[in-house]
Amino acid sequence: MPGFSATFERLLVELEKMPGIGRKTAQRLAFHLLRVTEAEVQALASAMLDCRRNIRACSRCFSVTEQDPCALCADPKRDDALLCVVEQPSDVLAFERSGEYHGRYHVLEGVISPLEGIGPDDLRVRELLERLRDGTVREVILGTNPDLEGEATALYLSKFIKLLGVRVTRIARGLPVGGDLEYADQVTLARALEGRRDV
Repeated sequence: MPGFSATFERLLVELEKMPGIGRKTAQRLAFHLLRVTEAEVQALASAMLDCRRNIRACSRCFSVTEQDPCALCADPKRDDALLCVVEQPSDVLAFERSGEYHGRYHVLEGVISPLEGIGPDDLRVRELLERLRDGTVREVILGTNPDLEGEATALYLSKFIKLLGVRVTRIARGLPVGGDLEYADQVTLARALEGRRDV
């Protein structure tokens, strides 16, 4: 940026690396950081470092956690017979916001995407099938995004899950095609859960 320091430009470059942050948003954030106290900037930097150092994947569901297993996996009130399979940890948060789901989760850490070179072996599919082998889970809800990759992943998983004798359902079409669960409102997500169907 002409007329600004190299330090300020370096901050803009780093902020722009974050998802959903373009040049204008990076500038707004950078100017905000210049207005707040140094203690506030240090608190933000400390929180970011703590998050990076202390947050890891749960060994059961592969969502993010500081404790292992995570609070959702350790909760005895949740329904062990119901397992919702999602793409990312952010999708777990979206389902939890709905307040309608009380089962367990399994995070795939992505979707099948041949164009990006991502196949089933790159996801947590093997771990999912292992979780289903003991017969505790009676229904798997495929909660992948309603886009091309999410649908392909759901179809792929349903074939293997059915072979294990487990009921497979798909969240209903209350969500827009091409949309992300992370940005869905609570009512839409709750209706999608209520209207799930067999695959």
